[in-house]
Amino acid sequence: MTITPRRTLSWWPDALLLAAFAALTAALVNGHLLTLDQRVADWAFAHQPAVPYWTARVFNYLGQGGQVLTPVAVILTALLAYRTRSARALLPFIAAYVVTYLTIGPMKLYFDRAAPRYQGPFKTEMFNPVASGVESRSYPSGHMGNSLVWYAVFAILAAALLRRTLTRWEFFAIRVLPVAVVFVTTVYTGFHWLTDSVAGLLLGAFLARLLQRIPWDRIPLPPLAGWSRPAGL
Repeated sequence: MTITPRRTLSWWPDALLLAAFAALTAALVNGHLLTLDQRVADWAFAHQPAVPYWTARVFNYLGQGGQVLTPVAVILTALLAYRTRSARALLPFIAAYVVTYLTIGPMKLYFDRAAPRYQGPFKTEMFNPVASGVESRSYPSGHMGNSLVWYAVFAILAAALLRRTLTRWEFFAIRVLPVAVVFVTTVYTGFHWLTDSVAGLLLGAFLARLLQRIPWDRIPLPPLAGWSRPAGL
C-alpha cells in the first residue's frame, strides 16, 4: 500500500493557540469580556425569528457528538478497516475520544460557567456559585472543540480512503466549512457565549494539530494476526 508522505507541522502555531487560550481564560476569570458576551447574546436573542432560528438549530447538529460526529467517524473508520484489514484504522477514532475526554470535559467541569440561556444570577461569570450540573458546563464550548477534533479525524480517514492528499476544496469542505457553521450557529442559538466558542476553537485547533502529528502507520503494535499492517494514514 502506498503511504502518502506526511507534512511536518511547525510547533509555533500550537504555542500561539495555547497562549491565546490561556490569555482568554485568564481575562474571563478576572471579569473581562463578560459585557461583550452579554451584548452578543442579547443581540442574538433579539433576532431569532422562527425560520432562521430553527435553520440554525438544524445546522448546529454538525457539531453534535452523539448524533453526527461519532456516527460519521464510526462509518469512516469501519470502511477503512474493512478496506485495509488493519487495526490502525481505529487509532484516530480512539485518539480523538481520549484527547477530548481528557481536556474539554474536565475543563467544562472546572470552570463551572453557565450558558446564555441560564436564567439564574452570575450567568456570564466563570466559577458560577449558583449554577450546577449541565447548567454550568459552557466553557470551553464542546461544540467547537469537538468539531475541530472530529473533522480533523474525518479528513485523516478520508485521505486514507481516497489514498491521496485532500484537495484544497475537499479540505475546505471537511475542515473549515462545518466548523464555521457550528461556530456561528452555536453563538446565535445561545448554546454558548461568544468567548466559549472562541476558547473551543483555540483548544480544538491545538488538539486537531496534535492528532495530525501522530504517525499512525508507524506506531508499534503487536502482530494482531496481520491486522497491524499500515492503513495508509
